[in-house]
Amino acid sequence: MSTRTVHAGRRLPLVVTSDTELLDELLRLAAVGGIDVEVATDAADARARWIGPPIVLVGNDQAASCLRARLPHRGRVVVVSRAGHGDPEWETADLLGAEHVAVLPAAEPWLVDRLGESRSMSEHPQPGRVLAVIGGRGGAGASVLAGSLALTAGRRGLRTLLVDADPLGGGLDLVLGWEQIEGLRWPDLRQADGRVDAPALVRALPSRGDLVTISWDRGDPVALPADAMAATLDAGRRGRDLVVVDLPRRLDDAAVVALQAADRAYLVVPAELRATAAAARVVATTVLHCPQLAAIVRGPAPGGLRAREIARSLNLPLVGTLRPEPGLRRALERGEAPATSGRGPLATLCGRLIDDLVGAASAGAA
Repeated sequence: MSTRTVHAGRRLPLVVTSDTELLDELLRLAAVGGIDVEVATDAADARARWIGPPIVLVGNDQAASCLRARLPHRGRVVVVSRAGHGDPEWETADLLGAEHVAVLPAAEPWLVDRLGESRSMSEHPQPGRVLAVIGGRGGAGASVLAGSLALTAGRRGLRTLLVDADPLGGGLDLVLGWEQIEGLRWPDLRQADGRVDAPALVRALPSRGDLVTISWDRGDPVALPADAMAATLDAGRRGRDLVVVDLPRRLDDAAVVALQAADRAYLVVPAELRATAAAARVVATTVLHCPQLAAIVRGPAPGGLRAREIARSLNLPLVGTLRPEPGLRRALERGEAPATSGRGPLATLCGRLIDDLVGAASAGAA
């Protein structure tokens, strides 16, 4: 029996349970409604698929474990139990953020209708794609690449949200030269959870043209809750064509949420032996949350290391290389955003990556 039939461009309802009898009942109800579903046996299995589905059905047997796992709050969660097989976990369901507790068999017609409502959501492509960028070591250039990808996407007419997920990174608004532009920063949004109004978020953030960004202020570093990241990414997917996330190398809960939501992730590695060794440690933790990880190798290569050798040693596909760009650092120090001219190695790479992503999204929607 195949319960994880994934169709290009579709988001399937997620069922989380290890109760085989309950699973059989839920699969039967899904079949009645003509709905395919994905199945996770526990919270660990569900984590990487928690954000995207149009609805999540959590078996009463897994409600407590999902709560202990601190999965981010999201809408359209239903806890399902069977009459005569233990009392429903009402308090746990409430803490988990479930909208309803459905007790079978009485709730079967309602649950079939609820699954049917998810059909229109599951049969259409995601409103927005998510790209994540992470450095193989400090100073690798991940923030510059993230900013350049977002600017390039904006020039191509994609409504883009650039997310700074690194509280110790100095601020992506500085990379863009936007530090004087008014708008909300992360400290203003730390209490966000659940569903955020996408148009309202876009209006409140610093923006120019089709690009908006959420970054940090110059105050003391603060921890970013996973719920705030999940709510922001959800709003970005609904209100933007593309979300680009600049990640810290040490993954916190918010960064893990972003990685799990990412359609693709890029690891930036300088072509140096020590940088490659450091990147191997980053890869080991990153691929646990986003298998769609690929390498971008940045020159120069003082020891003659080749990009393909580096990618092979990291067991990653190589999607691009970056040659030295002498004027880039000076331009950044003057507050000039990277890749704004559309010329040079960085702009060329970003253009290709964005075109590849848009092409892949179009093919998936076809």
